[in-house]
Amino acid sequence: MTRLLFAGDVLVNDEPSLILKAKGYQILKFRASSDAIALVLEDPPDMLIVDKALPGCMDLLDAARACLQKTNMPILLAVEARELSSLNWEKYFVDDILVKPVDAENLFARIGLAQARMVRVFDNNPLSRLPGNTSILQAIQKTIESGESCGVCYVDIDNFKPYNDRYGFSQGDDVILMVARILVNVMEEMARHKSFVGHVGGDDFLFIIPEDMIDEVCKRVLAHFEVVRNMFLSKEDLEAGCYIEKDRQGRETTFGLLSLSIAVIPTGNHTFSHSAEVSSAASQLKHFVKQKEGSNYVIDRRSTKG
Repeated sequence: MTRLLFAGDVLVNDEPSLILKAKGYQILKFRASSDAIALVLEDPPDMLIVDKALPGCMDLLDAARACLQKTNMPILLAVEARELSSLNWEKYFVDDILVKPVDAENLFARIGLAQARMVRVFDNNPLSRLPGNTSILQAIQKTIESGESCGVCYVDIDNFKPYNDRYGFSQGDDVILMVARILVNVMEEMARHKSFVGHVGGDDFLFIIPEDMIDEVCKRVLAHFEVVRNMFLSKEDLEAGCYIEKDRQGRETTFGLLSLSIAVIPTGNHTFSHSAEVSSAASQLKHFVKQKEGSNYVIDRRSTKG
């Protein structure tokens, strides 16, 4: 069910709510921006509709913009007709507008348009809901063009295929979601306004952070993973420290337990011009870090500047 958060006096009567509920939407209403911000941070809705006249409107918009769990959350701003020509759209980071008073027909059409636009523009992973490959490539390219020194960090779950074979795809999906939550939580905690988290696909993730935070963030990610990893392993496998499963050629092979490998490409060390160059550098480093036992991160110290 699609969850719509209305903040302020957008809905002046019950008719729009009744129509939306009949269409299968869940309606959440808050009169105070502080309550709406708390929900956005704790359990983000699928769409946010904000009254521009709401005290704290900009704080709510900033919180929604910084929400890593739903970077594709459409935001609609309800305004007075007389304000349309004077609004600074660089200031109001929204996807569409509603003219007050908002009638049910127009509201339903705008919500449907916002949802359709979201599907076209965003490519979020269907399991984790994190941004997918198109958004990831755009984020890397934006980082390169900004000239800022950042760490582009590629995350792999080690021994994931044999884990899936042993425990089943459903539990494998739970592990993927667990890693996604760890990445989002760490970025929210340490670098909310300066980070990006994406899901390449399967057991591969990526996050981007300022270069001076690489060590601290990577250590925190690995530490959180070690804390919760054992919840997804049997007592028997934990005691053995490994398990035996067939490899891709059908041969019985001993596999280590789940771990994380993070290959970090600092953009400040290189003169990249395209996201593909970052991916190429990472693929070489990923092979190296995955050879190490347990969870590890490795930073590319090679430099192409000079």
